[in-house]
Amino acid sequence: MRDGGRVSAAIEVLTEIETRHFPAKMALKRWGETARYAGSKDRAFVSGLVLDALRRKRSLGWMMGDPSPRGVMLGVLGFVWRWTPDRIAEAASEEHGFGALTDVERERLAGPVSLDDAPAPVAGDYPDWLEKPLARALGADQAVEMRALSERAPVDLRVNTLKTDAERAAKALAPIHAAPTGVLPNAFRIPAPDAADRTPSVEAVPAFSKGWFEVQDLGSQIAAAVAGEVKGKQVLDFCAGGGGKTLALAAAMGNTGQIFAHDSDARRLADTIRRGQRAGVRNLQIRSPIEATPLKGLEGKIDVVFVDAPCTGSGTWRRHPDAKWRLSPDQLAKRQIEQDSVLEDAATFVKAGGRMIYVTCSLLTEENEDRVAGFLERHPEFTARPISLPGVDHVTPEGYLRLTPYRAGTDGFFAAVLERASYTP
Repeated sequence: MRDGGRVSAAIEVLTEIETRHFPAKMALKRWGETARYAGSKDRAFVSGLVLDALRRKRSLGWMMGDPSPRGVMLGVLGFVWRWTPDRIAEAASEEHGFGALTDVERERLAGPVSLDDAPAPVAGDYPDWLEKPLARALGADQAVEMRALSERAPVDLRVNTLKTDAERAAKALAPIHAAPTGVLPNAFRIPAPDAADRTPSVEAVPAFSKGWFEVQDLGSQIAAAVAGEVKGKQVLDFCAGGGGKTLALAAAMGNTGQIFAHDSDARRLADTIRRGQRAGVRNLQIRSPIEATPLKGLEGKIDVVFVDAPCTGSGTWRRHPDAKWRLSPDQLAKRQIEQDSVLEDAATFVKAGGRMIYVTCSLLTEENEDRVAGFLERHPEFTARPISLPGVDHVTPEGYLRLTPYRAGTDGFFAAVLERASYTP
């Protein structure tokens, strides 16, 4: 495909996302199924355009004076990918291009165009209704944090110490330019690619199939590390999902003790089984909701209950930018109800003197500090234990972990350690 056809395809996909409210992944898949002529580079090009458009949809529409999919896509080419107006005009006029540029479009692309007068939600690329929640959570850093949340994300890797060590992994990862993050000893990073470029294929590295490392955001790795010393312990990953944090916890356990993986959706656990086998995990038990009472017998017996709670995912908008445009106040309210319910259920498994780790990949105080405060008010037998991790400075005055793209260079994460009293007064 030539550039004009690729851009036309991206406009078509973005239009489908806007009008039919499809998730970006689904819309791109639908296009790929019909565009049999598109090669892997074409698909990567179109996907990159669409995701960059969704990351900065409002600000690019403002800069172009046109919030339509065409206007936003032209903004991506001109202001993000740094194509010259002449290059854009040439692509537009190709046989399968997206139509000649208007005089106004040329003028906008030639610049200069500023966001100085744009409202904060436009400049920061988020829905208007999120202004107060984001201001509450991010304070004076709101503008810079939202800009960081509109950038492309790096690819982070966690070395699986059940199979190898950081030194050997570094040699295996050198061809894809992964380097230590300097935050956690087993965390490596591939920088975010430039516009129109693709991230090197992690799966193509032979050591990946051997289980030497997993793709996992540094923020997620830090959140898992909040669990503390887990060797020889009884650990329950209450909302295990696809198993990313389950595997991180299992590696920290060194195949000692026992880790139980549970999720309310049995389909998510299927991937955990496969990934656990590849990673060499031998102390994992899957407790599927297909069983009538999957967690029977674990009540009050678990040393560490890890709760990666369902949330809005606002901290992951770099990777899933379409999610921020689908989020609504009703959905946020629903998530808070779910989070309270999950905390109540998970708490029943924490033994006396044990701890519960509450984690979300959300930036919003409503899903984080507010939920913890409510739980502690209802459960005086639990107290919040201040978090302390070597090399990690992003701890709030209350002792909670709060990671953000600008301050920490990670996805947005929140974590709290809630310890159960060793005796009942």
